[in-house]
Amino acid sequence: MPNVQLKIAATTRDFEQARILFEEYARSLDFDLSYQDFQQELDGIAQQYKAPEGALLLCFVDNENAVGCAGVRKFADGIAELKRLYVNPDHRSLKIGKQLLEMAIRTAGQLHYEYMRLDTVPGQTKAQELYHYLGFYEIAPYRYSPIKGTIYFEKRLVEI
Repeated sequence: MPNVQLKIAATTRDFEQARILFEEYARSLDFDLSYQDFQQELDGIAQQYKAPEGALLLCFVDNENAVGCAGVRKFADGIAELKRLYVNPDHRSLKIGKQLLEMAIRTAGQLHYEYMRLDTVPGQTKAQELYHYLGFYEIAPYRYSPIKGTIYFEKRLVEI
């Protein structure tokens, strides 16, 4: 059984690994992420996903290069946004996406966010199933997307 390890990015090497995965993720899409200022996100990856307002989660298998990632960052007061949940296709059978999402939810809660939001595109049906399974519900658009059929989700992290 492969040795799967999750961690929060902390070193320059960690953020370089994340950048590689972000770029791999972008290449896997059938649209351009420039409308999200993707190059600016890559250039400032360590700043955009750092405490106390965010975190960048990485997954390593057998202590090799990172094979999965998920970003948590501030969207608004009390609201975190999940970005770039991605697992290399060769490792998807290991349920790494679920592990990363669960860790992202815990991390957002530890950063004192009340809600987590995300957006996804119609073709990402497995991800949508995972979001529903872990308690996310669909909401009205909270940001602009030129991609027809973009779906927006939210999860309450704090119980009253």
